[in-house]
Amino acid sequence: MNKNLLGFVFVAFAFVIGYSVNNIAISNPEYRVAIVDTQKVAANSSEIKALKEEQAKQMSEIIDTINKARFEISEEKDLIKAAKLEEKYEKEIQAQKIALTTSYNSKLTAIDNKIKTAVVEKARSMNYNIVLAKDNVLFGGDDITEEVLKIIK
Repeated sequence: MNKNLLGFVFVAFAFVIGYSVNNIAISNPEYRVAIVDTQKVAANSSEIKALKEEQAKQMSEIIDTINKARFEISEEKDLIKAAKLEEKYEKEIQAQKIALTTSYNSKLTAIDNKIKTAVVEKARSMNYNIVLAKDNVLFGGDDITEEVLKIIK
């Protein structure tokens, strides 16, 4: 009986120690949470501004092509030639749209990756474990938006 009692005490002691260590590990995490206003960062990015200007210029070129096509097609008296002109301009405008979309998406992805890298670097240098978008946080977290903006500009 002494062996059973001693075994029971040992198992109970091991259980209490294990449970206590587990509670300490769970109840006292050392998380530091930062928040970033991603809309503000994007709005103040010089690269985003340049991308928007470039997109506006390319859209202007597409509009010029459309206006030129309308004029030339309306001036053409021969219906067969007008149809060929229309087909030619449709292909040209479609190619311009595809080029614009492809260029814009690839450049936007590159800028987005730069912003994410800047956020991660700043958060790590300030010893943050978690960074959340400010839009998704109702309460808490340290706002590091201004520090990220210094890197992005």
